[in-house]
Amino acid sequence: MYSNYFGFSELPFTIAPNPRYLYLSEQHREALASLLYGINCNGGFVLLTGDVGTGKTTVCRCLLEQLPENTEVAVILNPKYSITELLEAICDELKIHRPHSSHRIKGYIDAINQHLLEAHGRGINTVLIIDEAQNLGLDVLEQIRLLTNLETSSQKLLQIILIGQPELLATLARPELRQLDQRITARYHLHALSREELPAYVGHRLAVGGRDAPLFSRAALHRLYRLTGGVPRMINVICDRALLGAYVERRPRVNWWLLNRAAREVRGQFAAPASSWRWALLPLALLLLLLGGFLIPGGHELLAWMRPAPVEQVQAPPATPLAVPLAEPVLAPAAEPQAGELPADGQLQPALLPSSPAQWQWPAGTDLTATEVLAYRRLFDLWGLDYDPQQAPVICRYARQHGLDCLQTPGSLEELLGFNLPAVIRLRNARGQRFHATLVGLDRQTGRATLDVAGEPREVELEDLRNWLDAGALLLWRLPPGYQEPLRPETSSPVVPWLAARLAKLQGLEPPRGQRQRYDEPLQMQVLAFQHQYQLATDAVLGPQTLIRLSTLTETGIPLLTAAAEADWE
Repeated sequence: MYSNYFGFSELPFTIAPNPRYLYLSEQHREALASLLYGINCNGGFVLLTGDVGTGKTTVCRCLLEQLPENTEVAVILNPKYSITELLEAICDELKIHRPHSSHRIKGYIDAINQHLLEAHGRGINTVLIIDEAQNLGLDVLEQIRLLTNLETSSQKLLQIILIGQPELLATLARPELRQLDQRITARYHLHALSREELPAYVGHRLAVGGRDAPLFSRAALHRLYRLTGGVPRMINVICDRALLGAYVERRPRVNWWLLNRAAREVRGQFAAPASSWRWALLPLALLLLLLGGFLIPGGHELLAWMRPAPVEQVQAPPATPLAVPLAEPVLAPAAEPQAGELPADGQLQPALLPSSPAQWQWPAGTDLTATEVLAYRRLFDLWGLDYDPQQAPVICRYARQHGLDCLQTPGSLEELLGFNLPAVIRLRNARGQRFHATLVGLDRQTGRATLDVAGEPREVELEDLRNWLDAGALLLWRLPPGYQEPLRPETSSPVVPWLAARLAKLQGLEPPRGQRQRYDEPLQMQVLAFQHQYQLATDAVLGPQTLIRLSTLTETGIPLLTAAAEADWE
């Protein structure tokens, strides 16, 4: 999406192992030279190892492009194979007809040997490349060694390249594999890029992508090394997201702040936190952001969305929007609770109740299965609807008949609280019995949530609720007028006027005039900025999660878990 903005001919930071993007640092040149030397030795093994994401596969692809034309190559990926399965895979790669023999392993080896002899007679060299070789079992590795016994009087018929992570080195060092280890004619271990190599690596990828100009500040590159340790794959992922962020904010380059935020989006809560001295740079970063907001056209509007999220805000939902399963949640018609079985409405005040379900005292005769019906009744009641499971057992169908829809959230409690909407949840008590409740309130200052259980309000500690939550939750959300399916860029929909009006309200602007139906690029830009700020999937697709955030921020009459959260968004 940012290609045209920056003038790229193609995206420069994809993680596909494209040989054109291989940055030949000194160690990569040495690795490539070692592999070529090993292959020219006509036999034995060549070994390339390195940590995850250091570019092993890319080096191998570059090697393949430099092999002479009289070379046939068989590539085995993710080889979690038995001996027979590996031999079958080799036959398939070399287009060898599988033999019909009662001795399957011998039949495969004979067929491979015959093929190699015929290829050698035609002047063709055969190379077998096995990626992720650390996944191979000891017996499979030994069988691979035996394949190098296929030879003529003058040379080996099969050259084997093993590519793997550092665990492969430990495996090959085992005494039972010493014969294989002794047959390795060339080996090289790839390390991450150094601090000095990283700027050249980034510049190389930008140039190959079609933009021979620095798009990352020196501070951003320094931070990039601190975050990635020089691992190329992580560099690519963070740079790609950072360029998208710069495009959304209409910035000419990536600064420290943009890159740091991109890293948080990519790595989530596991991103390495800045050390204490780096916090001293925060006022400067905010000052630069403010200046950028006034100097860049449209910066005032975007700046309203670029404030840091409140400390209380939950982590981002998953990149892929959640959806209701094909099989809609159905409530089996349950018997109505009889008088005296469950506490009367308002019998106890929430503050007087124990916080943990382990301490809850259930009245004699309580029917826990009835709590599901009552939970959904309470949920619809919060939306102003009188739900009767006898008349409408399919809850999501009933919701859509009244302008609502269901969203099932199989994720964490933090994800659920991030929607700031009431939901039906399932809990498990101390005896292992499951029951349902309606999440109706939230107080982040005290760390407590309010539940409605069988018509009785109960306050619980969030930590207790997290421990007692048994499964995913279901919440209701209001459908925009005319919404049928997720709105994608450059499509037309009656949802577009609603979207334009909500985005304008969020920015404190007057609603746009006219009733445009096309989801055009200016509107996509605003959606991208909104998604970027609230840590949603940054894809410009208007799906349930983006719609829920928009509606809870801009519409009235929606039941919220906490009114304070609504104020925080403004």
